[in-house]
Amino acid sequence: MGAPARFLVAGIVLIALAVGLALVLRQQRPEPAPARLSVARALGGASPDGFLRALEPRRFSFPDDHGPHDGFRNEWWYFTGNLADAEGRSFGYQLTFFRVALRPRPVARDSRWGAGEVWMAHLALTDVAGRRFRHAERLSREALGLAGAGGRPLRVWLEDWQAVEVAARPWAVRLTGNGGDWGIDLTLRAVKPEVLNGAGGLSRKGGEPGNASYYYSLPRMETSGTVRAGGTTFTVSGLSWLDREWSTSALAPDQAGWDWLALHLNDGRDLMYYRLRRRDGTTDPASAGTIVAADGSYRHLAAAAATLETLSWWASPAGGARYPSRWRLRIPAEGIDLDIVPRLPDQELFTTVRYWEGAVEVRSNTGKGIAGSGYVELTGYGDQDVSAN
Repeated sequence: MGAPARFLVAGIVLIALAVGLALVLRQQRPEPAPARLSVARALGGASPDGFLRALEPRRFSFPDDHGPHDGFRNEWWYFTGNLADAEGRSFGYQLTFFRVALRPRPVARDSRWGAGEVWMAHLALTDVAGRRFRHAERLSREALGLAGAGGRPLRVWLEDWQAVEVAARPWAVRLTGNGGDWGIDLTLRAVKPEVLNGAGGLSRKGGEPGNASYYYSLPRMETSGTVRAGGTTFTVSGLSWLDREWSTSALAPDQAGWDWLALHLNDGRDLMYYRLRRRDGTTDPASAGTIVAADGSYRHLAAAAATLETLSWWASPAGGARYPSRWRLRIPAEGIDLDIVPRLPDQELFTTVRYWEGAVEVRSNTGKGIAGSGYVELTGYGDQDVSAN
């Protein structure tokens, strides 16, 4: 969402308030309900009055900026990665935390139940050999210590799902998430420094002032630990990607969704690119990306620098949604011509908002030996079956 690259996907937490505050009772739904609203509608309606907005480049400071940013409405910590055990059994995972402020500034409350923020987290595991995709969603509020975030050292949590900083140099974090008979317990260590996406970390999503986010990534994080799938524990290692964004503004009315991808290439480069889709099917000129060299240096990619072509489609068996399911990505100035293939066709999440996010394999179209792995997120494709009421 991301991806999320997620842009303003954290705003979907506001839908949860409309769907019903099971948040107050701290109840997790055993089966997530189908989406009631589209991402674009959810992100387009709330007023930004009183909240800070991403209007101009800012000075980033690490590790402070790994922590929360008060005054902005939306913020997220987005972890994805591809892993394998010693026998080569492959897994993909996603753990994301979304924070939405209900008001620009904290309000003193007498009750411990009082909250100024609501939280959502998504956990997903792709078991490639088992041909199974599992996912779960949790919703809560900051009150009573149920959810929250703090910096130095960083801790982000929603109940027992957590991201906890375990080392400062190089920066490392431990992720834990339990979905019943499946889950993750992973340690991620940054191999490259932070990358500022957009214009010095100001990532514009359209022409309207303030329609932007502050956006950075830790594009390559060595990962080790365990995953559980179907009650079996696997010792795994691989690479992860962290996306961090905070903002207030919503998507423009003519934007339907996005295709976001983050790729680890075997020549040491890392690549993020997102295509913002207009409702007429064309690519929004605010689409952009970042290419990161093996030494950690990076440069911005404008929309015109890349071409993302859909090669095939996958229709959800649940009906009402048809997603791209294979892509050709070309960036001529970087010598990149890639075939991107989902590790499983069905990596669709039925959470508060319906979307597709999953592990992909990367192959070269030029015979130069470039290959790799990554994650793709697709939003706005499941909205055609969503009621406008």
